[in-house]
Amino acid sequence: MSQPILSLKNITVYQENNTVLTDIDLDVNHGEFIYIIGKTGSGKSSLMKTLYGDLKLRRGEGTFVDYDLARLRDRDIPYLRRKIGIVFQDFKLLPDRNVHENLLFVLKATGWKEKTEMNIKINEVLDKVGMKSALTKMPHQLSGGEQQRIAVARALLNDPEVILADEPTGNLDPQTSVEVMQLLREINQNGKTIIMATHDYALIMKFPAKTLKCDEGTLFEVVQKTV
Repeated sequence: MSQPILSLKNITVYQENNTVLTDIDLDVNHGEFIYIIGKTGSGKSSLMKTLYGDLKLRRGEGTFVDYDLARLRDRDIPYLRRKIGIVFQDFKLLPDRNVHENLLFVLKATGWKEKTEMNIKINEVLDKVGMKSALTKMPHQLSGGEQQRIAVARALLNDPEVILADEPTGNLDPQTSVEVMQLLREINQNGKTIIMATHDYALIMKFPAKTLKCDEGTLFEVVQKTV
């Protein structure tokens, strides 16, 4: 049996010097779709930040895409992030660059050199999210849902093993949220592991999957009907 893509053993998550989550054990296998739910301030984002190296793992054991999180050095973080895709609530597109230039910036920053290969990859990921026609548009010319699709395309650029989605529908209306969720589930069905933090229980009911809840400093699985 293959090793989990994420394995956490008795970890404590800190935000600066404040304890956010304690005694967390979690295994996520390749190809799973996992929701992490909880109130604002319950630790969802802090847990995500620990996974992508924005917060250090100071207590416990954790491996993620073959990296030891407890021993992660600053110089390792860019390499860790090449193996994961991150989708944020607020899109984080560069406002002074068009869609092509936004994606090109990421490829160059992660070591791509060949112009033709970069253009092929950009067209490939835009096609996957149904946004090839937006290649030359500026972010302000796109709707919120279209910007989030571009953000998902950006997360796919380096063919990541896993996508971390931190409240990816938080700034979207209900219908657009459903469209973005359909896109994420399709990506998951094609083999990508997805870990998604959300407070949108309506989406969880519509697209059921394993659900973990951050509450009172701990993390536990919840049964779908009690979400």
